[in-house]
Amino acid sequence: MPHVLIPQLIALYEAGRFPFDKLIKHYAFEDINQAFEDSENGVTLKPVVTF
Repeated sequence: MPHVLIPQLIALYEAGRFPFDKLIKHYAFEDINQAFEDSENGVTLKPVVTF
């Protein structure tokens, strides 16, 4: 139930108990292969490739 879960996640984030920022890692487009590798190996949960 997203209408329950999402507000709970936001509350945890605001309380500093859900490190959402640490789950995302930005990569330059030239490092796209590293982004895929880090995602496969669990180094980052959400790789974001920027142009």
